[in-house]
Amino acid sequence: MTDAVRPAAREDLVALPLVVAPRLLGGHLTTVVDGAEVVLRITEVEAYHGRGTGEVPDPGSHARMGPTARNATMWGEPGHLYVYLSHGIHSCVNVVCAPDGVAGGILLRAGEVLSGADAATARRVARGGVVRAARDLARGPGRLGDAVGLRHPFHDGIDAIAGTPLAGAVARLDLAVDPVAPIASGPRVGVAGVAGTDAFPWRFWIPGDATVSPFRWGRGAGPSAVLD
Repeated sequence: MTDAVRPAAREDLVALPLVVAPRLLGGHLTTVVDGAEVVLRITEVEAYHGRGTGEVPDPGSHARMGPTARNATMWGEPGHLYVYLSHGIHSCVNVVCAPDGVAGGILLRAGEVLSGADAATARRVARGGVVRAARDLARGPGRLGDAVGLRHPFHDGIDAIAGTPLAGAVARLDLAVDPVAPIASGPRVGVAGVAGTDAFPWRFWIPGDATVSPFRWGRGAGPSAVLD
């Protein structure tokens, strides 16, 4: 059964990413790109803090060294989407949170496509993907970005609260009326070094959901890696 949702407000997103991230589970991201709508139920997320955000420095964040042209959206108003390019290929989608001027992002790692599966599949195939099962449409951040149709750099900064169009796209974020329970947490997927270890259990997911992406340790990470 799909969770009841309500429109997200900026006030829902002004806390730090580590606090907001679990609240996104069970929520929906709706996009309309070039007239095709996809509705995604969020099942897996990761929190990232920028420089000076929170009590613990986050060495895995794009904003760990401060503001740059690439991460500028992370420092802006909560509720916008930070869309970045990974490995020169995949556009990955993050929900910006924390107060304006404080860097924070929540990576949408995986989701269930509730409607618009044909459009999501066509986008995945057009990007060279192979869709073997419905659960794989948005299973992993690169697949999710392709499925919802948001592309770097065109849609970086799109406002998912006001729904303001940008480069032929509109995005809307809805939150679950009742918090999802239970939820699981653990190390972030594929993040190198200590940022991908048990010292940063900043990944949250709905346990048992088939769309959640498989876990893998990043380079130099692992259960035995520790802070210096």
